[in-house]
Amino acid sequence: MGKRVYLAARDLMFRSKLGAVAAAAGAESVRDPVVCDVAVLDAEAPDALERIRGFVARGIPVLAYGAHVRADLLRAAREAGAVAVPNSQVETALRELIG
Repeated sequence: MGKRVYLAARDLMFRSKLGAVAAAAGAESVRDPVVCDVAVLDAEAPDALERIRGFVARGIPVLAYGAHVRADLLRAAREAGAVAVPNSQVETALRELIG
């Protein structure tokens, strides 16, 4: 069985794109963050750091993504325990994380 990936993307098109990347890598997208093996979060979401810390505390790897011009948010996400990348690198990072 493949990994279960929780995708928390505000942009529905981006979420669909990430879901396709996960499916191509043999993973299943899930809507329930409690049952996931990997979490993908938008670093620009208001509660992103709190959610990252929660997943990390449960031992769930987190991939956070955001605009490259928001290096402060990406840095904060890394400090909270996530792998944090700019939007342009999120697909590659997701493949690596679930591969």
